[in-house]
Amino acid sequence: QVQLEESGGGLVQAGGSLRLSCRVSGQILRIHQMAWHRQAPGKQRELVATVTSDGRTDYAVSVKGRFTISRDNAKNTMSLQMNSLRPEDTGVYYCNLLAGVPTLYYWGQGTQVTVSS
Repeated sequence: QVQLEESGGGLVQAGGSLRLSCRVSGQILRIHQMAWHRQAPGKQRELVATVTSDGRTDYAVSVKGRFTISRDNAKNTMSLQMNSLRPEDTGVYYCNLLAGVPTLYYWGQGTQVTVSS
């Protein structure tokens, strides 16, 4: 059974930094993509950043230049370094994994990030 566990959320002032981590456990035959999503109160969940199996990354326009996604294939972990945080970055951040054939989607429980102004 595949499980994703996020950590690293918390409360930070605007302009500060946080680093989120996602640990993947369980048997995974093939990872296609890992990603971070977030959901602010009263809003839909949105894609923040992705990293493919070959290391290609992509970011939402709102976080480009401030956030960096990375992954460690050997350790089955993924991170999101968030700098220059803004109040609008507040939300629950979810780790997401696309893996297997056929492709299945896996989600973590989420970690809260709160940025105060």
